[in-house]
Amino acid sequence: MRKLLLASGSPRRASLLAAAGVDCEIFSWECEEEQAVVGEDPAGYALRAAEGKLEAALNAAAAVAGNQGAIAICADTVVASGGEIFGKPADSADARRMLVALSGRAHQVHTGVAIGEVGGARRATFVETTEVRFLPLSLETIEAYIETGEPMDKAGAYGIQERAAAFVAGVSGCYANVVGLPVSGVMRRLEEIFDIRSEEFWRKP
Repeated sequence: MRKLLLASGSPRRASLLAAAGVDCEIFSWECEEEQAVVGEDPAGYALRAAEGKLEAALNAAAAVAGNQGAIAICADTVVASGGEIFGKPADSADARRMLVALSGRAHQVHTGVAIGEVGGARRATFVETTEVRFLPLSLETIEAYIETGEPMDKAGAYGIQERAAAFVAGVSGCYANVVGLPVSGVMRRLEEIFDIRSEEFWRKP
């Protein structure tokens, strides 16, 4: 079994993989976030950001003993509404702006995923898109939610797996993708490109 490196600081992505029975090591490294270009396609931006993270992670991982041949997983999630990209809010006012824009409407959650082999040439990249529909939100509800602090480290200023579950009228597509990582898509690429199957993790003693 080759080592899997989750090159992400998101505890939600780690929890999703752990819940699926997948063992991975959290790999931390310095990486400058890609910035969206004005008018850039949201799904294309999510993929470009993930690919940038992967190249930086592979270079950093290659300098660490024991990582040769490991598989690194990187991801970047954005929320989009009307073609506008909503990343993590800069402050409370930005979070308020996003939540007002999402209230009572459908929006898209795009996660770009890039997977690569440390010291090798194999790569896999893809984008998963899920549509989420919000109920209408009162300004009082939005303000109370912002006061919890929960929106501040999340794309689109909400966490569907936490308090914002109360905002959701419906989800079309992969729920795990909205949390931060389309696990089924990741596992399918690991099997197809890197010959790693889910069962290999489940059968570990």
